[in-house]
Amino acid sequence: MKTMQNLKHYLIFIVCLFLLFLWGTTVQADPGNDETDVLVVGVPEDRCPVFYIDPETKETVGIGVDLMRAAAEEAGYSASFRIISEKTNKDALDNPDYDIIMPFGSAIKSSAGKESIVTENLIQTPFTIVTKDNKKRLALNESHIGMLSSLAGGADTVKQLYPGIEITLYDTMADCVKALRAGKVDALMHNSYVWSYVLQKPSYSDLNVQPATMFSMDFRAGTLDTPEGRAIVDRLNAGIDKLSDTRKQAIVLDYTSRRLYQNDFWDYIYEYRFLLVPGTIFFILFIIGIVHRQRAIHRKQEEKIRELKERDTLTGVLNLDGFKKRVEELLITYPENQYLLSFSNIKNFKFINESMGRETGDDLLRFWAQKSIATFSDEEAIGRITGDRFAVLRKFTDVEQMGRDEKEVFEPLRNYFIDRGKEIQLQICTGVYAITPEDHKNIDVDRMLDYARIAEKKVRETLKVGYEFYKSEQWEKGKQIVDISGRLPAALQAGEIQVWYQPQVDYTSGAISGAEALCRWKHAKLGWISPGVFVPTLEETGMIFDLDRYIWDKVCQDLHRWNLEGHRRFVSVNLSRSDIREDRNIAGVFYDLVQKYELAPEQLRIEITETAYVEKADLLLRTTAELREYGFQVEMDDFGSGYSSLHMLKEVSVDRIKMDLNFLTGSGNMEKSRVIVTQVIKMIELLGMNLIAEGVETKAQADFLKDRGCSEMQGYYFYKPMPVEDFEKVLEG
Repeated sequence: MKTMQNLKHYLIFIVCLFLLFLWGTTVQADPGNDETDVLVVGVPEDRCPVFYIDPETKETVGIGVDLMRAAAEEAGYSASFRIISEKTNKDALDNPDYDIIMPFGSAIKSSAGKESIVTENLIQTPFTIVTKDNKKRLALNESHIGMLSSLAGGADTVKQLYPGIEITLYDTMADCVKALRAGKVDALMHNSYVWSYVLQKPSYSDLNVQPATMFSMDFRAGTLDTPEGRAIVDRLNAGIDKLSDTRKQAIVLDYTSRRLYQNDFWDYIYEYRFLLVPGTIFFILFIIGIVHRQRAIHRKQEEKIRELKERDTLTGVLNLDGFKKRVEELLITYPENQYLLSFSNIKNFKFINESMGRETGDDLLRFWAQKSIATFSDEEAIGRITGDRFAVLRKFTDVEQMGRDEKEVFEPLRNYFIDRGKEIQLQICTGVYAITPEDHKNIDVDRMLDYARIAEKKVRETLKVGYEFYKSEQWEKGKQIVDISGRLPAALQAGEIQVWYQPQVDYTSGAISGAEALCRWKHAKLGWISPGVFVPTLEETGMIFDLDRYIWDKVCQDLHRWNLEGHRRFVSVNLSRSDIREDRNIAGVFYDLVQKYELAPEQLRIEITETAYVEKADLLLRTTAELREYGFQVEMDDFGSGYSSLHMLKEVSVDRIKMDLNFLTGSGNMEKSRVIVTQVIKMIELLGMNLIAEGVETKAQADFLKDRGCSEMQGYYFYKPMPVEDFEKVLEG
């Protein structure tokens, strides 16, 4: 009995093992349950949220991907997605690396002309038109639409739906938008899901969806129409049939509810462009401020370095190099200033250092520098040349200045030790060089210092103290320049300058035919100054124009008064060679005067010295021509004074020649002089110019000129220059 039971259990165990073997064999025989088929799906990458690359996982995702993956799983496939490298779906159909391609709206031919087959519709995709700035509704059959090149298959479907539509394909969405903004297309077309993503770009805010033009297209997958292709499509169709609408809508909602668009750099630039301008300006100003500050620091450092290079560390005044540089700067900046350059030292300064100590000597030098600086303006300079030798550039204003410097600087310096209880009086030797206008033009500080040193050495070697000028005549000339040029503005204001007239006579009739206006100066301190002194000085300093304009104005005032009294008179005024410059428009100056005083231009005769034509020929010729155009009579003055140029007589157009009688005065062969004068008179007559002789001093000269055909004369034989009151009395007599 027990044996039978054991046998029974053994048989049951054997049957179980056999059944397990059969089940295992059956499972292995069903390859579909052991290994799922891989389906390679080609998709585009630039259609977020339908197809795109996830920035984190780098996987291909999107609405289309999830729909295809779900359908493939239902069909027993494992979907593998690969980005289409071809430009269009038509091109991709001919690539055997893809099992199937999406999306398709309908079957199309491949680029090679092969027919294709498509799956059932995965989902209805809404397509929308986008226009610029709320453009009115378009009639698609009559419109020009822009689409992406990757939508070439979809474009064919659209053309089937709207035969009259014109479609242009572009490689990128940026190209599409550019074409729309340029007016090359009327609108852009894409599915609404893509627009929901694309239009999140800030710079596309001017684009607007046109809901009224929305229509739906099928969203399918396709492959070539081959047996293999049909098998794949049939199998996928079975999977698509199993997808519920709810599941499809859930996939769509999942992607369209996300904010997938991520601003790039240019989006931020566009979005914050209104803040960017002031921000950029602020940033630039900030940078400029930093640069300016750095430059200021750099300049300050350079100034410190220059100070170290150009300053005397003991006294704080300039050293030799710094002094020379500063003197040059001042002479260039203030050419109108009259300067004195002095060089001073202390006699026996070596004894002070040896007997009282170097520290005492240093204190003395610092005291000297401080006393000097206290009296200076910004237009002056002091430098310690070496040891106890100081150089000073001092602006000279008046003769009393030397006395003030003596009292404020040199007297305290001489009594430095006496004021400190020691019976020692310092002896100071100073050499002075008066800087000339020529020194302002050709600056050589070393030469000026040498001249001042020479004068200082002369004081020291003659066992004197005090100061000595390099040349006494130079000092006198310097004082004269200051007295004259410095006083001129006040002199014009105070009426020190007077206009005198020297009558001009027609010797044949004895009548006064005109006059020459001359200048006389009764200086407040110096009394009457000769024109031979102050005119050259004012020419040298460039101030003659101020004087001449004053004279011209006074003459015009007199002519105006005489006109009102019923006396039409003619006066010659002098135009200095220094007056004529490019920027002065001399002809305009005279024209303004005759307009101001209601004069006829011919009443004012303009005398220009002959030497001026030689020195500034081109400018003088132009000025003369302009004066004559205004109607002024122009005279060449001093003809025959030693600088005559027959060439100028040929070139220049003047109305009257004023002949100087140097030929008939002085030493030399008088017979030859008479011949020359005779021929000059004839020559001027043949040239068609009027003639007047000046400097006539004797009756014999007057008779000689009259006999040779020159009747107009001027000179001491007839009248000397006289004040206007005396001139009027002569005219009345």
